[in-house]
Amino acid sequence: MTALGNGATTTAKTSREGDNLTETFAEWAYYPELLERPVPRYTSYPTAAEFVDESFEERQRAALQAMRGNVSLYLHIPYCQEICWYCGCNTGAANKVQRLTAYLEALHHEIELVARNLHPSVHIARIAFGGGSPNAIKPTDFVRLVDKLTLNFRLSNPVISIELDPRGLAADWFMAVRGIGVIKASLGVQTLDPRIQAAIGRVQPREHIERAVEGLRNAGVASINFDLMYGLPFQDDAVLAETLDQSIAMGADRIALFGYAHVPHMIPRQKRIDASELPDQRARFRMAAEGYARLTTAGYDAVGFDHFALPGDDLALASKAGTLRRNFQGFTEDQSSVIIGLGASSISEFPEVFVQNEKNAGRYRMLVGADQLTGRKGVVRTADDRRRGAIITDLLCRGKATIDVDLLAINRDRLEPFIQRGLARLDGNSLELLAGNEPYARSIAAVFDAYRGGEKQFSSAI
Repeated sequence: MTALGNGATTTAKTSREGDNLTETFAEWAYYPELLERPVPRYTSYPTAAEFVDESFEERQRAALQAMRGNVSLYLHIPYCQEICWYCGCNTGAANKVQRLTAYLEALHHEIELVARNLHPSVHIARIAFGGGSPNAIKPTDFVRLVDKLTLNFRLSNPVISIELDPRGLAADWFMAVRGIGVIKASLGVQTLDPRIQAAIGRVQPREHIERAVEGLRNAGVASINFDLMYGLPFQDDAVLAETLDQSIAMGADRIALFGYAHVPHMIPRQKRIDASELPDQRARFRMAAEGYARLTTAGYDAVGFDHFALPGDDLALASKAGTLRRNFQGFTEDQSSVIIGLGASSISEFPEVFVQNEKNAGRYRMLVGADQLTGRKGVVRTADDRRRGAIITDLLCRGKATIDVDLLAINRDRLEPFIQRGLARLDGNSLELLAGNEPYARSIAAVFDAYRGGEKQFSSAI
């Protein structure tokens, strides 16, 4: 039995299924053979692995000009005051004022270029700032950025959210947040254990997190998310439980509990992390199970396979109402089918095409300076992509999907291992995920992924 704090415990149980012994952690049965194959996180379908390197400028322009009604904006700030060793985001050190100034000038100009291509009926209902760390820039620059959006787009009382690094939040940032009207914020917490923080290159005492939460609450932020991770070096069950307890005590409205993906061949900065101290797959599974049990016992609603929200939070309400969606930012209550990405490496999501801006900040600035839209990667979504994407989204967001007859015939054998183990149920052509499916949800969704025939690099399913 493992203690999780505040009276919650999880017990490892062993049961026999045929000739095999199956372990169960906190009501999740452990089937390692179903977790062997890495799978995408499915923040899109097709995934970013299917993006092709070519100019998407004309397709980007056509998609922008075709838009009508409410859309969402995402602005990317690809800089951080400090670079964390685990991070796979497109980001660089914010250690040169000239670099940040040049980037922001280009971003202002891209806002103008994109706005020129929009129909008068297009209104902005949501604005999200991500990175990197948006607070790598000065709060005055953040305010000027929002002013630029206000002057160039038709804003419809938008919901504004921002990702923040707690280590760089000073009083002037809280003033900017209040003045702009930000109501949702996400803090990169990861872990509250000092030893693990040092091991992943992100040292931030609890006092920094508490100060950030208090400042954001006083600034009018109604929903605060904590990004946390399991599967970190030196992390064990007790350490994870302590981080969860402290996060709950600090009043997080949402918690995203991600599994750390160690892929130093793809993310060179991860080579600084001691791989010999990483937990194995069984330990990772147990941590995820215990995290799920701990948070749901504390009153959070499970949302999808790795998010948790208090019952009154918009994300939990969307999950209950069956309106939860998934986009490049993860699980969301945002109902817009269009996200316009602004900034280097940001991704625009249109019904028939995904477009990623130039990733290199220098080349991004050159393209914008030449009055060019900066889409330089992407994928055109076929009719088959869209129907498969709808099935994957329905499974991950609503736990059930109606499967077209031809897709069911092709993939029935691949579904069988999950059905036999009680993780899913098939009734006619209706597929439903059952209790305990969460660690396997992505693997079940991957059954309907037409691109997973070859070997590509993705995160572990748990």
